[in-house]
Amino acid sequence: MNKAISYSNTRWLLRKSQSIIIFSLLILTSCNKDTLPKPKAFLDLNYKETTYTNFKSDCPYKFEISSQVTTSLNEKCWVNLKYPQLKASVNITYRKVENNLDELLRESEKLTYKHAIKADGISAKPYENFETKTYGALSEVTGNAASPIQFHLTDSSQHFITGALYFEVQPNYDSILPAIKYIEKDIKHIMETIRWK
Repeated sequence: MNKAISYSNTRWLLRKSQSIIIFSLLILTSCNKDTLPKPKAFLDLNYKETTYTNFKSDCPYKFEISSQVTTSLNEKCWVNLKYPQLKASVNITYRKVENNLDELLRESEKLTYKHAIKADGISAKPYENFETKTYGALSEVTGNAASPIQFHLTDSSQHFITGALYFEVQPNYDSILPAIKYIEKDIKHIMETIRWK
């Protein structure tokens, strides 16, 4: 009977030692190489050099636009600047100031903060040009918001313009960021070149 017990103990010890050896070999062979994370992939986007032309209309304002946009204008002097290759557009609305500047500014701010639900952050940069009597702000909405850039301009007495950038794709901020920065340059150019009639 003692031989049977010692035989089963020996088998048990043998199995245990085999398991330990196999487990040790697995650990040693699996840890030979350092695991490195894959680097992030970035799109190699090449945008054409921008040239600007005058936007001509009978509206009470004028400014320069990118030669790469197509425009449509309605009877209210609202302009749609389309970027066909980027599947984006800048929608510009015009309103006459009639003792309602505070209301127009609140509406513009409300439009920007409407995107706060999806935004990671909102930053506004004021704009002033005393020579051309143009005052406003450029707001950048970071995150997966529908409109990543918005702006407003006014002469504070007669004219008020708001603009918003939209893409024809579901917002994914990281993917469209290069296009946002490219169009932001054009929006800043509009702000700098606007003249009131």
